[in-house]
Amino acid sequence: MDFRRGRKREEPEINLIPFIDVLLVVLIFLMVSTTYSKFTELQITLPTADAAKVEQRPFEINVTIDAKGNYTVNNVPVSFQSVAGLAEDLRSAARSGPGGQPASDPVVIVNADQFAMHQMVINVLEAARVAGYDKLTFAAQTGAKK
Repeated sequence: MDFRRGRKREEPEINLIPFIDVLLVVLIFLMVSTTYSKFTELQITLPTADAAKVEQRPFEINVTIDAKGNYTVNNVPVSFQSVAGLAEDLRSAARSGPGGQPASDPVVIVNADQFAMHQMVINVLEAARVAGYDKLTFAAQTGAKK
């Protein structure tokens, strides 16, 4: 190492011309190899659904269970004595089908409050089985606890 003072260090020289040459070559390559269009469109085939319309909606028997343990069948309050009694209430609701004709295969909709006991829903399921109705649908009500 040279520790003498009088000697000035030479500043390093940076030559940018080769760097500019490389950038121009890359830019020319991109210009030549890329195709440009004014409008870019994506060809997307959207799914479609086509279903036959249901001629007639099935007859529904709405069984509502509130948080206090009360049953209603098609907005008519019924008292629960046994599963067989509730099955008879379901059959009588089906007899008053659309147009006064008995419904052949109704849908039983169980609409239970969120605070209703599970056994009450099971009673409705058992009554529907005893009545011979196998189409069941469930709904839930959310409300404040009383």
